[in-house]
Amino acid sequence: MTNEWSGVTIDCVDPHRLAAFWSGLLDIPISDEHGDDPGWATVGTRNDALPRLTFQRVPEPRTEKVRLHLDISTDDITTGIAQVEELGGSFTGERHDYDEGIVCVMKDPEGHEFCLVEYF
Repeated sequence: MTNEWSGVTIDCVDPHRLAAFWSGLLDIPISDEHGDDPGWATVGTRNDALPRLTFQRVPEPRTEKVRLHLDISTDDITTGIAQVEELGGSFTGERHDYDEGIVCVMKDPEGHEFCLVEYF
């Protein structure tokens, strides 16, 4: 038996808005895996080298900090922050400088936190 990580599903209010944000940030196309279903949207596919991101509509907005988040590496933290903001996300203002790099806590358009990381 073989197990393989194929993706991450994120609950959200507007799947297509979040798919557009993450597609733009990661430069990975939105797939047509779910057709015109307004309750689902996916960035990437099961057959890609990287795991896909699937967004699933739920009726309630996120209200508490989630215990799982994505780490997104960037070549330049300042440019990365600007790109997140241009796509509709935001910088929380939380920055950590470590020996191995800089970590900035960001939010997507629905407030899901993720880390933008510039490794040295």
